[in-house]
Amino acid sequence: MIENKSWGLGQALRALRTASGLTGGTVARRASMSPGKLSKIENGKTLPTVQDVDLILTALEVSEEAKAEFLAQARSAATEATAWRVLRRMGPWKHQQAIKGIEAQTITLRLFQGQLIPGLLQTPEYVTAVFSLIPGQSAESKAKAVTARIERQSTLYDPDREFCFLICEHVLRWIICDRLVMAMQLDRLVSLSRLPNVRIGILPLNRRMPEFPMTCFSLYDDRMVIVETFHSEITTRDPKDMETYVSIFEQFASAAIYEDDMRTLIEGIRDEFLQ
Repeated sequence: MIENKSWGLGQALRALRTASGLTGGTVARRASMSPGKLSKIENGKTLPTVQDVDLILTALEVSEEAKAEFLAQARSAATEATAWRVLRRMGPWKHQQAIKGIEAQTITLRLFQGQLIPGLLQTPEYVTAVFSLIPGQSAESKAKAVTARIERQSTLYDPDREFCFLICEHVLRWIICDRLVMAMQLDRLVSLSRLPNVRIGILPLNRRMPEFPMTCFSLYDDRMVIVETFHSEITTRDPKDMETYVSIFEQFASAAIYEDDMRTLIEGIRDEFLQ
């Protein structure tokens, strides 16, 4: 869908430039971008930012009314929201496969989670409990979704990839399954935290936080962020949005505990479940 949006927007910008009689080189120079970048935008190979579109339209000297229309289209192309009900109709396992494809193209994944244990760190039993919460789902659909999520976890063992997880302490105490399953899940967190390319930070309840955990989000390198809300999954590639989420992640990261302190906290909560 993003490719279609970038293609349509690029075509429209190229048609404007052609109608103006200006060469690509001239417009690129006026817009302070390389001719190669302009060519990729016009051919739908690169999704332009709102700022890119603004610079191109200014270079073409279009009217303010036309500029407003194009900028609105650019904002729409940079951000896409898909309702959970749509994803569930498609099949949760298909969504897991789509995320796996995104992760396969990611070198550094940063994930903030204030609701559940991150999917890449979940035990099979915990995964099963998570997908059991989805209403109106067949046993076959649930089994496929569980399998697809477990298959995603192989990426953790790729030494060329880096993972940083920030998890709120209340997530460790949020009971969605049997207490023994919760204890096993926390044991797995401790185990995975020892992987050289995995960093797990816990945001403790007894420490002052820089922000509210309003929503969960995943940062895929510096190219895309996926935000989860109660009604939809929102994907944005807008650089300004990326800057916002990177800043929020870094603020929370500075308030988290890691390594031995993190493991001590997790093991203490695990022991509470075992009592």
